[in-house]
Amino acid sequence: MTRPRPETQDSRTSGALTQDAAPALLSEDELALINALQLRPRASWTELGRALDVDPVTVARRFHRLSEQGAAWVGFSPGPRLLEQICVAYVVIDCAPGTTAQVAEALGAHPHMVTVERTATGHDLLTTVATRDLPALSRYTLDRLPHLPGITAVRSRIVTHMFTEGGHWRIAALAPAQRAQLTPPSPPRTTAGPAAEAHPIDRALVTHLAHDGRVSYQTLARHLGVSLSTAKRRVEDLTRRGLLRFRCDFARPLGGWPVTVTFWAKVPPADLPGIGQSLVRLPETRNCAAISGPQNLILQATLHSLADIPRLEAQLATAHPALDIADRVVTLRQDKLLGRLLDPHGRSIGVVPADLWAEPAL
Repeated sequence: MTRPRPETQDSRTSGALTQDAAPALLSEDELALINALQLRPRASWTELGRALDVDPVTVARRFHRLSEQGAAWVGFSPGPRLLEQICVAYVVIDCAPGTTAQVAEALGAHPHMVTVERTATGHDLLTTVATRDLPALSRYTLDRLPHLPGITAVRSRIVTHMFTEGGHWRIAALAPAQRAQLTPPSPPRTTAGPAAEAHPIDRALVTHLAHDGRVSYQTLARHLGVSLSTAKRRVEDLTRRGLLRFRCDFARPLGGWPVTVTFWAKVPPADLPGIGQSLVRLPETRNCAAISGPQNLILQATLHSLADIPRLEAQLATAHPALDIADRVVTLRQDKLLGRLLDPHGRSIGVVPADLWAEPAL
């Protein structure tokens, strides 16, 4: 085995960047680390260093620098069993002229507003909302959102089946052998209890993991006021039951993926499962879901350039003649991503942990 290479000098200054500072693009070494963390978000620095052929101290220092700059972070996302139980919707919001930025900022503070994107055409905001059930979603979208200052229209498209969500998206910055070292075995399928029955300790635990998905069990135990074994058991139970999964995200514009496009499409109902599963395998796919409304499929893709949009659309038309794309919407700016507040460069500048179990405040 090749001996890990120690890093002798950093090419960048560590420490958090201000929102107005001109950001540097992520290096190949940093993208490789991000890719490794996408595969194993809570792997030890030793495991990551072994796969990357880098000294563990260097790996830890690189991620600390990325984290301090807001360029990369580890958090969590709903697991597959939880997605089957909660209610998720893509909510399109129109705003009064000149109020879109203020509305986006206000919505970012809502724990049920998971993702907030400002779009180029068709509507002002495309958001992702998650609540514990359909009644909670109706209270949030019918009773609260329409009465917020600046909002003129709210239209919800409810997810009837999530084929894949953003936590599965991967960049290709590692060699196949490196990916093999870090790819964990598929967990056994288990049955989860009702999502609404979350224990108060689990809700507090999820809040801490939203801020730092790599937080140690010792730190979790101290903040929660429980034993080390209890903290470890709770995390392992949530992940084993498919209620929680960890994910590594990063400032995509700095990593070479500045373009996000949302395709609203219509597919014959009989073809929907097969086409949805096929779209999941595309490397560009970030989110893909069956939805309610005049279009029954949404596909969100992350791309290198605007020129990739017609290329991807042509590819979809060739591979799936039954798929009829009704609209394609480009994201101008992402203000929130799974609880992370973002600056114009996609860097994390704050956290508003998702709390889908909470009652939407009116």
